[in-house]
Amino acid sequence: MTDKCDQQTRGVHRLRNPWLNRGSVFTEQERDQYGLRGLLPPRVSTFEEQVSRLTGIIASNPEPLNKYLILEGIHASDEALFYELIAKNIDEYLPVIYTPTVGEACIKFSHIFRYARGLYVTAEDKGRVRELVKNVPNRQVDIIVVTDGSRILGLGDLGVNGMGIPIGKLALYTACAGINPQHTLPVTLDVGTNNEEFLNDPLYMGLRHKRIPDEALFELFKEFVAAVYERWPNVMIQFEDFQNVRAYELLARWENEIPCFNDDIQGTASVAVAGLFSSMRALKAKLSDQRILFLGAGSAATGIANLIADAMVEEDGISREEALKRLHLFDSKGLVTSTRGGNLQASKKPFAHDTDNTDNFLEAIKLLKPTAIFGLSAQPGAFNREIIEEMSRINERPMIFALSNPTSKAECTAEQAYTWSNGKCLFACGSPFDPVTVNGKTFVPRQGNNHYVFPGIGLGCIFVKTKLIPNEVFLVGAKKLASLVSEADLGNGSLYPPLCEVRPIAAEVGAAVAEYLFDKGLARIERPADIATEIKNFMWQPSNPKFGDQE
Repeated sequence: MTDKCDQQTRGVHRLRNPWLNRGSVFTEQERDQYGLRGLLPPRVSTFEEQVSRLTGIIASNPEPLNKYLILEGIHASDEALFYELIAKNIDEYLPVIYTPTVGEACIKFSHIFRYARGLYVTAEDKGRVRELVKNVPNRQVDIIVVTDGSRILGLGDLGVNGMGIPIGKLALYTACAGINPQHTLPVTLDVGTNNEEFLNDPLYMGLRHKRIPDEALFELFKEFVAAVYERWPNVMIQFEDFQNVRAYELLARWENEIPCFNDDIQGTASVAVAGLFSSMRALKAKLSDQRILFLGAGSAATGIANLIADAMVEEDGISREEALKRLHLFDSKGLVTSTRGGNLQASKKPFAHDTDNTDNFLEAIKLLKPTAIFGLSAQPGAFNREIIEEMSRINERPMIFALSNPTSKAECTAEQAYTWSNGKCLFACGSPFDPVTVNGKTFVPRQGNNHYVFPGIGLGCIFVKTKLIPNEVFLVGAKKLASLVSEADLGNGSLYPPLCEVRPIAAEVGAAVAEYLFDKGLARIERPADIATEIKNFMWQPSNPKFGDQE
């Protein structure tokens, strides 16, 4: 006779638990051990057969959102199989489980909701957040990704529908960096939404009122932090898709208190700076000689600009004041200058220079003569033909970084950038684009997406149980990523390595980050003799037969 706990891990209970279920892969011995005899078709399958069966089903559905829903169904029933599918088809499925398809999934979240995942903390839960955290089934949580849904990708305020982003980000932590999925927790702080469409939608699943004041949000977050660190003392927290002012305020309040970072500010900056490092190799140029103009001045743009300034100081030895002079922002009101008038957000002030004012981006290019333009505006088509041609006129090889995502928000496509520049430009994008042939040469654009760095950075931080996550970590990640770009990649116009290499990339970035944290005395574990090997051994594998029984 088995006790209640044992019953919950046997028979149909095991088949319905995504952490324990392995479907038709259960061996003959396991079928007897767990009371599964007769509950599965008799033939034992291999992982490869399961993957083959499901890839055929997914391929038969041409619509990306349908592929997303199929994968979510697998995620909810058999996590090991889900991650094996992603690992074996990373190029094809990563754009489905994350950008660009996750944007559509978030917009429609309340209409396609089927499987509960993660933790929802609402404004109405003030005073009882500890109780909610106790309800989470995970015995151990190493990483939390949390959003308030106020600025999802380039789509704006999606309220509780933004939960698709923490879910997707944590899936990438596992698929790309081998973070045990049982030790991850997606969280949404539902504090209302100002999106009238959702407030009037009878199927919307969040609170039906306007957003609460920022200070009330910060107080709720403070209670949340206390509750999660009481239960999981070593957990790290990643802030995701908070509106600009809230994002900076939360980071400022907590970055010196707990191991946390903001992926939109710091992760985006790291991958963008890696692209610049690769560009400098292709151009055989110095970073400090570049002049960079940003279209967009939100948290992503200012985060990138600040890390570029750090890189210029460290790489080329110039002062930070000199570095800032090479960086310019263009926001919804025009070029950010010291003479424009009006109140500037604190995050923009370091980049407000004594320059002529203009509200025309093309005129700003003619005025400043930048060597690179970065698009983080979510304005589709903002880098039009005239702008690309002007950049090509003033630069032998202009750098065009159209980083807004999803694809519908891209400032230009890869084909437009290469065609309008006559194949001269160095191009990076925020969403995936196919190779482009211009003048007989084929260019392979690669996505300057955070998935190249944040999984590895998180891996290194989790491995050492870091006390804090200093901003220098993101420069470490950028350098390591850029060093992994081959000469063949550069020859094809690629500023990033192939996506299929993302797991070994994460291991390399993780080892570099861990080494930095050990050097700075921020690790809570003893330093191993071989960090790189220990990091690789630490990474979870979906084929591990002990998955689900590890705790």
